[in-house]
Formats: sequence, C-alpha cells, structure tokens
Amino acid sequence: MPLRDPIKREIAQRRRLYVKICRNCGARNPPKAERCRKCRSSNLRWKHREAMGRR
Repeated sequence: MPLRDPIKREIAQRRRLYVKICRNCGARNPPKAERCRKCRSSNLRWKHREAMGRR
C-alpha cells in the first residue's frame, strides 16, 4: 500500500534508506554508527539509494 501523506513518506524513506552497511558482515547499522553493531568492524559504507518508486 503506497503512502500518500508526504510527511509519512519522508519518515519511511529516512528509516529505510539512510543506514550504513558493514562491508564485512553485511549488517544494517544506524546512520551515526562508527563501528558495526554485529562484528565491531569500522569498515562501513552508506547504503546505495535510488529514488523511491523506481525499479
């Protein structure tokens, strides 16, 4: 079910797309993370993002 309310859509985009991914184990981490929550590695990258709705 698509979100029609722009405020709720923005919240959902932030929650789903703005995370850091560990290059060692692939765990999702919060945006402010400096180390992985799972393997404690500092080898993190931002999740690659595309415009919402495009496939």
